[in-house]
Amino acid sequence: MKLKAASEKKGGRCKASSAQPEAVKAIERIVQRHTAGSPVKPEIRWTNRSPRDIADELYDFGFSLCPETVRRILREDLGLRLRQTVKNKTTCNYPYRDEQFDYIAELRDQFEFWGRPVLSIDAKAKEQLGDFYRPGGAWTDGHVMAPDHDFPSRATGKLTPYGVYDVGRNEGLMMLTTSADTAELACDAVGRWWRRVGKRRYPNCSKLLLLCDCGGSNGNRQYLFKEGIKNLAIRLGLTIRVAHYPPGCSKYNPIERSMFCHVARSLQGVILDSIDTAAHFIGQTSTAAGLSVIVEKARKVYHKAKKATQRFLDHMPILFDDHRPELNYYATPFDY
Repeated sequence: MKLKAASEKKGGRCKASSAQPEAVKAIERIVQRHTAGSPVKPEIRWTNRSPRDIADELYDFGFSLCPETVRRILREDLGLRLRQTVKNKTTCNYPYRDEQFDYIAELRDQFEFWGRPVLSIDAKAKEQLGDFYRPGGAWTDGHVMAPDHDFPSRATGKLTPYGVYDVGRNEGLMMLTTSADTAELACDAVGRWWRRVGKRRYPNCSKLLLLCDCGGSNGNRQYLFKEGIKNLAIRLGLTIRVAHYPPGCSKYNPIERSMFCHVARSLQGVILDSIDTAAHFIGQTSTAAGLSVIVEKARKVYHKAKKATQRFLDHMPILFDDHRPELNYYATPFDY
């Protein structure tokens, strides 16, 4: 009796293209007709037609294939994969983007070498307070019920969380308010972090570094934010250096990937009926890497439409760096 070689195929289902080679060409024509790929790279095929849609359309061409067979042809013969659009194309047109990133890295190295705090600050997305449905699951022996429609008019307020993240110690503070996201809130959050944590963690500190993006209440064009930083430096007796990430690069701010994502996880499936509920669950945020988050509730109301004082604008006591002064500056604790 003749024995089969070890490498010889021992049966199994043949490829769909071998059984119906003309069906492969028909599917390729359908994909090309329904393409929605990049006009810059027409060689990339892209279609949002499902295997079932393609199978239905193939019937008009005289082919009877099930959706699973179509899926195998797309994958094995046409080399297509089910993928999502990848958000990796930068929208930043700032010409000195890489230079600013290198400069921020140098500042961080200097401050960390001398044991000085490096803080990443930013406002997290606002949340509606009320009996609203929130995505995400949790272990429970019952059911968490919410109305089937979320009407904004039923909200009892809007939660504005502002975060301060200590990059070196992997610790954060979240300031919660139901008023506006303002430059005053940003500076008060940094001040609250110093009084609650910072002066104990860094007893001999004379300088701190703030990393922030270019938009919102802590934007690089906000004179009100600069005035708040100057007043904060005077109150705390510290030199406060500020470095902004280039426009369109806010996702590189450490607080986004090291704190906010974990805070969002803590709030999954939670009905935020009050600021106290939000504070409770945000305060439980932790990670295996040791992240801890302190929660503070604002003690005053913050209003928009404020402007920097004329005294500040006339004296301009902010010291701007020689390197990209529009993004890098500092304030000393000396009065003006």
